[in-house]
Amino acid sequence: MSIVVTGATGHLGKHVIEGLLEKVPADRITAVVRSEEKAAGFAARGVRIAVADYNAPETFDGVFSAGDRVLLISGNEFDKGRVGQHKVVLDAARAAGVALLAYTSAPGSLTAALADDHRDTEAAILESGVTYTLLRNGWYNENYTENLAPVLEHGAVVQAAGQGRLSSASRADYAAAAVAVLTGEGHENKTYELGGDDAWSFDEYAAAVSQASGKEIAYSPVPVETYQGILTGAGLPEPLAAILAGVDASIAKDELVVTSGDLSRLTGRPTTPIAESVALALKG
Repeated sequence: MSIVVTGATGHLGKHVIEGLLEKVPADRITAVVRSEEKAAGFAARGVRIAVADYNAPETFDGVFSAGDRVLLISGNEFDKGRVGQHKVVLDAARAAGVALLAYTSAPGSLTAALADDHRDTEAAILESGVTYTLLRNGWYNENYTENLAPVLEHGAVVQAAGQGRLSSASRADYAAAAVAVLTGEGHENKTYELGGDDAWSFDEYAAAVSQASGKEIAYSPVPVETYQGILTGAGLPEPLAAILAGVDASIAKDELVVTSGDLSRLTGRPTTPIAESVALALKG
């Protein structure tokens, strides 16, 4: 039996593999990647490498075996039919007779277009009959801390989220939850709503950036249409800009506030506060 992680060299996948290496022998871990070169570091530590692509179903032949536990990390190619990509993995996993398929989804409260692919994937998983765990990941701290340069340059946090709040956590937190499910027991056919312990507003986020940077930073809320235009002006494709602006509209309605406590319960530790992630990013 192997623990198989798709998208293993991505932002979240790398954290999951590292977490697994702390709990199980490397030869029981299979990293599914598109580039063998990017996985060389994991291979050197004894992790099995499988090269496969969501867009090429035949590449998943033989990747899974009966009894495997699989983490399907959702794709990020919004223009290539993510549900179809996910079904490629689902079909291969079902045919192989895997013991568990865990999927990184989105909070059940999220109505933004971003959630549509996740809901359709969840429906396909339920219809398939495979034993599953749905990891409904909330927003990542890194969605904001990895792009602080324009905030510092302009002295402003510009979002279309009004006075809404969100319960974000670090990628490492969400990865630890996935590791707990993949290595633990009792998670069959469960759905977990995952988010940070403490919700925050963008006023509080701006204050955290101010404190960590020593610069005066203010939150400047704008209409959704304005924010979408800012994103396209920064070079984002129109469809992706619309998706991200739609998420802000959902944040304004508190749809990314998660109160279940599932994340800290699964990991056995408090989640990472946004201020801590901001401070860490600015130190780097």
